[in-house]
Amino acid sequence: MSHIEVRPAQAEDREAILAFCAHTWEHGDYIEHVWDEWLQNPAGQLIVATVDKQPAALVHMEMLTPEDAWLEGLRVAPEFRRQGLARKVNEAALAEAMRRGAQYARMAISHINERSQQVSEGGYFRRVGAILPFNTKATPEKITRVHGSDKPRLATLDDLDAIIDFLNASNIFPIVGGLYYLRFRAYPITAEFLEKKIKAQQIYVLHRWERLDGLAIIEVRENPTVSLSVGYIDGTAIEAISLIGNELLQHAIEIEIENVRIYAPDMVIIRDAFAGLGCEEAIAEDSEVYYTYERGLF
Repeated sequence: MSHIEVRPAQAEDREAILAFCAHTWEHGDYIEHVWDEWLQNPAGQLIVATVDKQPAALVHMEMLTPEDAWLEGLRVAPEFRRQGLARKVNEAALAEAMRRGAQYARMAISHINERSQQVSEGGYFRRVGAILPFNTKATPEKITRVHGSDKPRLATLDDLDAIIDFLNASNIFPIVGGLYYLRFRAYPITAEFLEKKIKAQQIYVLHRWERLDGLAIIEVRENPTVSLSVGYIDGTAIEAISLIGNELLQHAIEIEIENVRIYAPDMVIIRDAFAGLGCEEAIAEDSEVYYTYERGLF
């Protein structure tokens, strides 16, 4: 009978873990690039399962807020799959999250990874959102000069109540689980979150016909490359989304950032709006949608 142990990762686990992660995808795996960060991260814990002392599975848990945990990097060595190791490391990660005060745990899973979806649903996670992440370039030929009421602007604290009312009535907000995405992680969009983003000048709003017609939440990301990250975008119609998208591309050019990372809600209206701006990545045939799963821990 094999002996299975689940424990915090150790530095000496690295080579064995990276060996079975090397062929996760055709282009390799990102685990080798984040191993040291995850191992040393005081806000989270890197957890491994061993079989007869051989590292065979891992997952990383990080507290994104005092109440919200994020699970990522679930991997199981091919020779040890379908032996319950994924469930065991996930359970250990959830236990650690609860010990730290988490009320919710979330994770993102590719729409083609049906096995991980099954494991998550078997662990009482429910699907709450779907996003289409893609990268595009901010180039002058994509920009249309817009003036007057059609031009989005930075939000102020005077807009906060209108933004909250807009999101409460939005058809897009539930599609992404009411979450803001950054570095493939999801953060709850709360009143406190919105206030912080407004103060940081990271929310653009579009006002037309004496009402809020759309908005986007952004920030500049510097790792691994400098990019403008669009973590939430919303609008009442395709025109509003296009106007906001156009403004964001123009903003990227103005601050001399070429790379734009968009976490788009998985909706035709969003895809078509960005395709209309010349961002063909939004409608690429090999687009990979990610489902966000959530579990309450209280």
